[in-house]
Parts: sequence; structure tokens; C-alpha cells
Amino acid sequence: MRKILILARESGHALEMEEITSDSFLPASSLAADSVDDFMATLGKEEEHFQQLLQAKPSPEHRLKYVASFEKGKASTGLQYIAPNHPFYELNGSDNIVLFFTDRYPEQPLIIKGAGAGADVTASGIFADIIRIGNF
Repeated sequence: MRKILILARESGHALEMEEITSDSFLPASSLAADSVDDFMATLGKEEEHFQQLLQAKPSPEHRLKYVASFEKGKASTGLQYIAPNHPFYELNGSDNIVLFFTDRYPEQPLIIKGAGAGADVTASGIFADIIRIGNF
């Protein structure tokens, strides 16, 4: 949700986190967990929920991907079943991809794809921001 919020704002749209529709793939018991240990415990108890998500795939070749979109001023996030011919299909790990459908790219989007930051690089960036703020 944060990534799509940042992209929408950088595109000139006034958007707040509460305005983003989030279709959570987690069951209610996982979302209500009070600690990491409780959360992890709910995952095992909710095996049927996750199996249903996998069984709902349109075909065995489809993959589940967590996707954020911003269209006509509306942002949303959630799991999507991605077909083998979709640009998101081969994403792995911390890879990121953005598809731009515009007036100039209405059918075949402009694609920006590359390695995401990952935990180490993100933590390093946050630490650098803290040091920079401390120097003001």
C-alpha cells in the first residue's frame, strides 16, 4: 500500500492511505494476532484458507502475485492470479516492476523492471536518513 501511495503522490495525485482498497489474502485470525508468535501460529491453523486460494487458480500455470494498481484516481492492492504471458509472471524475491498504460502506451505498457531494495538495502537507506536528519 505504501509503494502505490508514493507512486500516486509522485504522479501528482492527492491520495491518503485510507483511500486505498486493500484486499487482504490473510484470514481474519491472522490479521487479529497480537504478536508475531500468535500470527505465525494462525498460519498453520488456517491451512485450508491458503489451499483454497491456490485451488482457485484459473489454471495450474497461473501464479499468485501481490499487485498494487492505480487507475482513474483509485488505488488498490491484493493478490491476483497472473498468467504466464503477463509481465509480472517471472518476478521473484524483491524484484519490482511498474507497468505504465498511458495515452501513448494504451495497449502495450511501458515497463520498468529491476531489483528491489530488499531488507538490507532498505535498512541501510533508513539508517542514512536518520543520520542525515540528525545532522540538521
